[in-house]
Amino acid sequence: MTDFKMTRRHFGLLAAGAAAATALPFAARAAAGETAIAATFPGNWEDGYRTVLTPLVEAAGYGLTIAPAMAQDQLAKIMASPGNPAYDTLLMSPGQMATAIENDLIQKIDPSKLKNWGMLDPAFQGEYGPTVTIEVNGIAYNPDLVPQPKGYRDLFENPAYSGKVSWTGFASNTAVMAYTELAKIFGSGPADMEAVFKLFKEHPEQLKGVVDSTNHQMTLFQQGEIAVFMCSTGNVARLKSMGINAEFVQPDTGSPAAPVNIHLTKGAKNLEAAYAYMDAAISKAAQDQLKMPPTEMFPTNKDVSLTPEIEAYVTRAQLANMVYPDWNEINKNRADWIRQFDAIVAG
Repeated sequence: MTDFKMTRRHFGLLAAGAAAATALPFAARAAAGETAIAATFPGNWEDGYRTVLTPLVEAAGYGLTIAPAMAQDQLAKIMASPGNPAYDTLLMSPGQMATAIENDLIQKIDPSKLKNWGMLDPAFQGEYGPTVTIEVNGIAYNPDLVPQPKGYRDLFENPAYSGKVSWTGFASNTAVMAYTELAKIFGSGPADMEAVFKLFKEHPEQLKGVVDSTNHQMTLFQQGEIAVFMCSTGNVARLKSMGINAEFVQPDTGSPAAPVNIHLTKGAKNLEAAYAYMDAAISKAAQDQLKMPPTEMFPTNKDVSLTPEIEAYVTRAQLANMVYPDWNEINKNRADWIRQFDAIVAG
């Protein structure tokens, strides 16, 4: 997911009808185009949302098309044609939301259209859309191959991890949150990426484990080619559901976390269907299912209890103590960080 600052120039280079439609039966509405096109992350998100949310949206009388795309691809498609958005809704973390707002790609929502709005804590009631989960990030490791790491410092200083750790580039939210933590540990603060680049230059064995995505890392982890990678709790849940020996550890310096939100695109064609989709995503019926393996998404609906498996990762009380990065600072520097890190990896 790419959060760095983007402009339309960059990508240039690279309700009367709705009101009447609500009176129609589902088949007629779908035929009239009342189907929300929802951009959703690939993998667990795509599978879970298609399986769980589609029937709930259909029960409300609308259609739902799940369109898997990483956040930078969602933004690219919307920015390439802002007057005719490819999606009715986007799925994003705060960094991408800031970029979307800056480029006038999303609009404030009308909470009165969400009957489950009141089931969200105020912190999850965003003016640009509801928070559907909190992604808590840390370190995944295979206990058959390496000891439990204490934190990020351990991965560079303990020889038990030499050549067994994989990283991704600064385009990944999970990676950049880990790098801001490394910058605090080995440098002067979260924006001191020179300290991080120096760290990688001093540990060339770590560069051998740099790949293009978390999905790629999970494949390598399954194959036993790596034993450690930076991840969210959801990544570990998916590995466990596949019978892979994987464990999650919260770094001793704190776990970076990011709320994930559904946003309504500017110029969305199917507003009522989009709201039905949002409402389904924050409903107890949906979150009771999505909290279970293999998705194990942290529920934001107050009526949904945590499973023992999720509480082993994080409790509701611990959310306030998670590390929440400054995405404005990240967005300001991210394009430059990407270029510098890619140059280091390329040698």
